Amino acid sequence: MLLTVLAVLVPLCVADNPPKVALDTSEALYSVLTAINTCGYDQEIGASHPLRAQIRDEVAKNVEASDEAKEATRVMCEFYGGHQSPDASRTLTQYVSLALYLTPPPGLAPKVKDADLPPDAAAVVAIVPLLQKFYAAAGLHAVWERHHAAYSSLTDQYHEPVSKMLFDTEIYLKLPSAGYLGRGFTVYLDPMGAPSQINARNYGSDYFVVISPGANSAPKIEQIRHTYLHYLLDPLALKYPAALKRLDPLLESVKTAPMDESFKSDASLLVTECMIRAIEVRTGKGTSDAQKQKSIDDSVRQGFVLEPYFYEQLIKFEKDPAGLKNVYGDMLANIDVRREAKQAGQVDFATTADPELLRGPRPSEGKLLATAEDRLSSGDVEAAKKLAHQALDEQSEDAGHALFILARAATMNRDMQGARTYFQKTLEVAREPKVVAWSHIYLGRIFDLQEEREAALDQYRAALDAGGAMPEVKAAAQRGLQQPYEPPHPPQE
Repeated sequence: MLLTVLAVLVPLCVADNPPKVALDTSEALYSVLTAINTCGYDQEIGASHPLRAQIRDEVAKNVEASDEAKEATRVMCEFYGGHQSPDASRTLTQYVSLALYLTPPPGLAPKVKDADLPPDAAAVVAIVPLLQKFYAAAGLHAVWERHHAAYSSLTDQYHEPVSKMLFDTEIYLKLPSAGYLGRGFTVYLDPMGAPSQINARNYGSDYFVVISPGANSAPKIEQIRHTYLHYLLDPLALKYPAALKRLDPLLESVKTAPMDESFKSDASLLVTECMIRAIEVRTGKGTSDAQKQKSIDDSVRQGFVLEPYFYEQLIKFEKDPAGLKNVYGDMLANIDVRREAKQAGQVDFATTADPELLRGPRPSEGKLLATAEDRLSSGDVEAAKKLAHQALDEQSEDAGHALFILARAATMNRDMQGARTYFQKTLEVAREPKVVAWSHIYLGRIFDLQEEREAALDQYRAALDAGGAMPEVKAAAQRGLQQPYEPPHPPQE
């Protein structure tokens, strides 16, 4: 009976983890950016949305009215000044990275150990306890609440163009994001930064774009789309390690190119960026053939030597009813490595390259578990288990995430005791709030199925403590607290 019931636990787990594509605001991001504004971050203040000046003025008045706030500001700004980059853009970049790794206020605590933070965030993480004091003393939450409607209006301005971009992109690629369970793509809007600067990040399975709307600036849809294409295409490359390994000789041909070093050492990154650039050229509206060719030539001179190949492949793809997921493997397999390497060797590379929009750790050490997640989503449980065990054996990736994959794999194999054991092991080592919270939820459901209601309630309460700020966690935990978990469909006799 319990094994049969567990079988229907899996679809509900999937339903509770929908593909997250969101347009949102973040009080943690607001708090960090408001703090550096208070300490003298003035980049592009004249071109910023009026809300930036309003918030700066209100916070300044709060600080002036309180000796405690003055002292908290003095200490925090002393740190800021001592760690300020000569490049204002670099200053914003590192604090955005830090904000994305903080829990919501009033906690404002790092979600991971300092050693696991991105390097730019780790450089300024010592400001966190100072920020916590400043947040409370300067009344940042009250200011946030007063301007909540204004923040919401920023997302309203982006809603329609972003929705259209997502729809058009998925239609072109014939690749719905609904297949990307467990992954997240979030666009955050906050006026407290420089309007011309876009910050895009890929941390594990989550992708972020942070935009500061200006006074009269149009929505920055192309930059959002570039990151969204990474969100869709990065996982595809991970499924073809052998095909990508075959391209390694091509990397030698681009060693002197000016593009970022990561593209010269990882064929998957090079392939994905070349394909994304080809897609952007193919779908660019209002550009002539000559302009498209110039864009391709410029990319090749920067080192993206496979863009012409993917451009031609996309012409064929557009006439084929098959989706990109179905033809991606053939696209890789049909690359003539010797020919492409020879052509690359004849390129007169430029001296500079466009900066890559997407930043953050997209290193090789994340690939095993990212691939395992994709295998699990597609139903290939044994492959997912093998990759998760490999990550544990090599101690190369997050052990908590690996155990979380093994726990969910056990549920899919109807192994309730195995699932229970792995979820419990996950909680012993996991640091990621989402992993911790969902492990508690799943354990609560298992305890409910085993008629251990008190133990289940403890798990649901723990889930709220760990991830109550996440709407999907909060909803699932509250349902568990209200009544014992029941499968969505009664088991068939």
